Amino acid sequence: MTAALDALADVQPPADREAVREEHLRRVITELTGHQVEDVIWSTAHGDLYYGNVTRGPHILDWEGRGCALYDYDAATLFVYALLTPETAARIRTELAPVLDRPEARTGMPTVCAQVLQAQDRIDFYSEPARAVHEQLARL
Repeated sequence: MTAALDALADVQPPADREAVREEHLRRVITELTGHQVEDVIWSTAHGDLYYGNVTRGPHILDWEGRGCALYDYDAATLFVYALLTPETAARIRTELAPVLDRPEARTGMPTVCAQVLQAQDRIDFYSEPARAVHEQLARL
């Protein structure tokens, strides 16, 4: 998965596709997490990377959300969506450390956390992981 994310990040981001909008992330990160947005490193991202979009291999499916996003957005999404299964989240964190621990990986995690918190009142699915997201934000 690390190799796949690195290869994807090396692809020129499509000018007409945004997986994450900068003005949105700058507002919601501060508003919902209390974290400040520093310099943002942009790259190409899948835009919706969670286990439902990954098969053995790994093969990544469902590319309709692809576009320009934060360098670590896909890795952070995969991790945050696994927080309700701590063993899986720990393994993802370990396996994707080469992506998540790079200096470029500063804003993906708070962005994905903010997105979950923003959606928790509108979509039932997000209400359950919100507590785990708050715990993750406290560790950042």
